[in-house]
Amino acid sequence: MPGYKINRITSDIRIALSDILREVKDPRVSELLSIVKLQVSEDLSYATVYVSAIEGMDKTVESVKGLKNAAGYIRRELGRKLKLRKVPELKFVADDSIVKSANISMIIDSFNKENADE
Repeated sequence: MPGYKINRITSDIRIALSDILREVKDPRVSELLSIVKLQVSEDLSYATVYVSAIEGMDKTVESVKGLKNAAGYIRRELGRKLKLRKVPELKFVADDSIVKSANISMIIDSFNKENADE
């Protein structure tokens, strides 16, 4: 049963973080930033947030720097939205999976075009 609780809280944190990231005023943080993956420790002490920007890995790394500076604000807002007894400490990590998936999609599309032409 504890696994169910962690999964539910992880889902709630992901939804709340998505809302909070839109409110961050730091110009380094991309508006097209998305949460790729979220890992929360069993005791809710730490949360690792993997984020990616559509603009590329450079913009993602820059956004992570801005998020690290705003981590206190984000954590406070997360506590206000979720009313958790223990709000996890947030660690932001840059992830380039959106860029990789876009490249794979373009390769598949070009392959399909070549096969359709033959």
